[in-house]
Amino acid sequence: MNHSIRQLSHSDQSILWEMLYQSLHVAEGEQAFAREVIYSPELRRYVEGWGRPGDLGFAATEKSGGEVVGAAWLRMFTEDEPGYGYVNDHTPELGMAVMPHQRGQGVGSSLLIHLLESAATVYYSVSLSVSADNPAVRLYKRVGFEQVSINGGSLTMIKSLQNVGTERQRAT
Repeated sequence: MNHSIRQLSHSDQSILWEMLYQSLHVAEGEQAFAREVIYSPELRRYVEGWGRPGDLGFAATEKSGGEVVGAAWLRMFTEDEPGYGYVNDHTPELGMAVMPHQRGQGVGSSLLIHLLESAATVYYSVSLSVSADNPAVRLYKRVGFEQVSINGGSLTMIKSLQNVGTERQRAT
């Protein structure tokens, strides 16, 4: 493994803004989103005010140089202000991204497994929203996320955290 994982802190909000942008799936041949899109109300809620109660996340950094190459984080939402993958007021929603030059090298898998193992001590399940054509769907299914709904081209998936510690070997 050419990266290490550390917990996100209050001071990592700028990292999360970049990771939020990187998490926006752009289908091959499509034009990338303008960076300003992450400040829209429906997206900024995933990062703004990072460090509030219930927030949990980790960053992957290169062992040589310390560059952040990915992050995975959880945030609670409410029915009044839901995220895209909202299922209920007791299930945090996953945000996750890996820098393009590091995708396909195990960074996402190790981040996600680390986050799910930590979350299992606090939460019963985790939800997410992902574009149906995003290659990350394979990773989410591999670690046990199951589709619970589809809205347009986006899937809402949920993962029970009951047996997370025993599932590590199956996911890697």
